[in-house]
Amino acid sequence: MTVHMSAKPGDIAETVLLPGDPYRAKWVAETFLSDAVCINEVRGMLGYTGTWQGNRVTVQGTGMGMPSLSIYTNELIRDYGAKTLIRIGSAGAMQESVKLRDVVLAMTASTLGTPSTGIFKELGFAPCADYGLLQNAVRAAAQKGTATHVGGIYSSNTFYDERDDLNEQMIRHGVLAVEMEAAELYILAARHQVRALAVLTISDHLITHEELPSDQRERSFGDMVEIALSAAFS
Repeated sequence: MTVHMSAKPGDIAETVLLPGDPYRAKWVAETFLSDAVCINEVRGMLGYTGTWQGNRVTVQGTGMGMPSLSIYTNELIRDYGAKTLIRIGSAGAMQESVKLRDVVLAMTASTLGTPSTGIFKELGFAPCADYGLLQNAVRAAAQKGTATHVGGIYSSNTFYDERDDLNEQMIRHGVLAVEMEAAELYILAARHQVRALAVLTISDHLITHEELPSDQRERSFGDMVEIALSAAFS
């Protein structure tokens, strides 16, 4: 057990999917895993462990933003021995070619700062995905026929962002989408020498201002989950 998780030793699988929303963790466990059991309810941050195609998997909610994700990721790695961590979440498109319901595989994650920024001091560390996971995810997405984009994303510290000038530069430099967690996940994976990837579904669009209705989001997120699971075990 840790300060933020009630899971016992052995309750957490080496492969962990990380949705921000704890109720999405519940949905993933009930929809995709066999024999899933709840292994964490501390602060309402639900976690489940089950199996997918015979492989043991944990799905653990992380909350919104990099500070919250950092807490759970640190504990999952240091206290429970997680080796492969894949963020599954929503993102806002920043390129016209990226459409609602498309999947984005984050090769890199730019950011203004994360909980780890102070470690690097003046260095602009470049957080990136594990290449093997990324390669597996690209292959899995192609096999499913899912509209997929691979490239850089932006991990923001704010949801209600008022930096139009920064968004313009992100768009200008080809950043595919914005979300709030991946950069810190990639930094922690590099620090602890484990594998990490962010597989994201586009739920809204910063250019066209389209939004995916809430009642359609879960159905659209299914491809993302299956790609993440296939990537972990290919």
